[in-house]
Parts: sequence; C-alpha cells; structure tokens
Amino acid sequence: MVRVEIYSKKDCCLCNKVKELINKVGLEVPFSFKEVDITDNEELLRKYKEDIPLVFINGKKAFKFKVDEVEFRKKLRIELIKSSLSRMWSKKSVEQKRVF
Repeated sequence: MVRVEIYSKKDCCLCNKVKELINKVGLEVPFSFKEVDITDNEELLRKYKEDIPLVFINGKKAFKFKVDEVEFRKKLRIELIKSSLSRMWSKKSVEQKRVF
C-alpha cells in the first residue's frame, strides 16, 4: 500500500486545500493517509514551520506548498506499480527457492 503523509498545522489555508485534493484523489486511488500536525512536535515545528504543507509519498518528499493533482496521481501510480512489482518479485524469489 502506498503511504501518503502531510505535514501541516491547524488553521493553515494552504494545508486545507492540499488535504481536500488528497481526499478527492483518495476516493479513486488506494493509499493510506496520515496527517502530522507539526505544532505537536517542537522538532518538526522548528524544521518545517516555513515549508508547510509538505507531502511525502512512501517517505519521499513529493510536494511543498501546493499539490498538482495530475502530478500527484502520476506519483501515486508510479509507487503503486513499484509496490506491485516488488510483491511479484518477492513471490517469484520464494518460488524459485522452493524449486532448488
């Protein structure tokens, strides 16, 4: 499963727009979603207070400040394909080990 994470804070209009877009895409494309309020963690607040909203896909920074819907969908598809290939590869590896 692809993981999408947004670093945001309360009362941030840019963050709210990005969350709306992520939720919209989430109705059509499967992924897990986690929102991290940077104000709950001093280290995150210090590190990211000027960079929100910040969106990560599978732990990699994908967007800062705004999210382009087409690009977001494209990045999700790429990660879905990677995870599918990884699962297929690991299944194949296990099957090959059984043969020997």
